[in-house]
Amino acid sequence: QVQLVESGGGLVQTGDSLTLSCAASGRTFSSRVMGWFRQAPGKEREFVADISWSDGTTNYAGSVKGRFTISRDSAKNMVYLQMNSLKPEDTAVYSCAYRQNVFSRYDYWGQGTQVTVSS
Repeated sequence: QVQLVESGGGLVQTGDSLTLSCAASGRTFSSRVMGWFRQAPGKEREFVADISWSDGTTNYAGSVKGRFTISRDSAKNMVYLQMNSLKPEDTAVYSCAYRQNVFSRYDYWGQGTQVTVSS
């Protein structure tokens, strides 16, 4: 079992920055991939970014590339999402997710944290 707890959401204005954090605990594997997803009201959940724990390889959705940065702190078992130049369309519930390796599906999810960007 893996437990994920997000924090750092809030209400910000267009152009502001915000950093989300995700604390992972439980039985985590060194081969894991940690991801951030978001879901806006009335929309499907969408991929935002992910990071390979073993080598730090990252991937981003086109809509956030160049504005968001995903990172990890292996010592603290934390993953972060630094969000810059926020736009109203970034408003969503952001969730952290875990998968055991690049070949597996995301099996564990956090409860989510709300990010609201006002215009």
